[in-house]
Amino acid sequence: MADLREDLSGFARSIVGGDGMPQQVVGGYQNYSADTALEVYRNNYRGNLHDALSGAYPVIEQLVGEAFFRLLTREFIANYPSRSANLHRYGVELADFVAAFTPAQSVPYLPDMAALEWACHCAYFAEDADALDVAALSRVPPEDYSGLVFVIDPSCHVLRSWYPCAAIWHAHQPGAAGDFNIDMESGPTSILVNRVEDVVRVREISDADADWLAGITAGASLGEATAATLAQYPDFDLQAALLAMTTQGLLTGFRHREAA
Repeated sequence: MADLREDLSGFARSIVGGDGMPQQVVGGYQNYSADTALEVYRNNYRGNLHDALSGAYPVIEQLVGEAFFRLLTREFIANYPSRSANLHRYGVELADFVAAFTPAQSVPYLPDMAALEWACHCAYFAEDADALDVAALSRVPPEDYSGLVFVIDPSCHVLRSWYPCAAIWHAHQPGAAGDFNIDMESGPTSILVNRVEDVVRVREISDADADWLAGITAGASLGEATAATLAQYPDFDLQAALLAMTTQGLLTGFRHREAA
């Protein structure tokens, strides 16, 4: 069994890392050499990872073009081999890679867009969650509100960007009007990503709502998150935030701080 594991590991290293011909491969084939046969496996490996990245980052591919995207993914695949049998998990490092990829420096918002697309990708494949029991929440005495700890839907992600990435993302969706007149100097934005049924939604939210939701997501109680948000944003409207987050399905459960 150990010999088999070593044989398979050597073969995998030859495919993924470009190592030389495995010792276990001897001779050639009737119509092509062993080197040619191994290159077929390598091309299939790289092609599958390229397709996985193309599926996770369709807007990035539209923004840079097919040829540049293929160059980018080839370099990424060479530096970040797949480490999971589930290709849906492949590509998490692309935003950091793009930020350091010299040929992409002329598009400064590309790393933020990659982060947004990965959030959309994760939101789409996130586990389903139960709806918030509003009736149970209504029975909580007002004096206990501050100690409530809410559970956030697994598909929920909050991002910050110096660029209007949400507007760029919407402009590149299937069926969009194709209005690319986006003010790139409009300033920083806070973006909320979540999935409603099978549809991933991307929208800008206020910085105050983003801070409050980030605190709730990190496990802060309602009182703690609200106090921290009000300290920075005195006009924060807690009632409006709770209503919006509830109707959008972002709050899926709650517990009391004593049980945390």
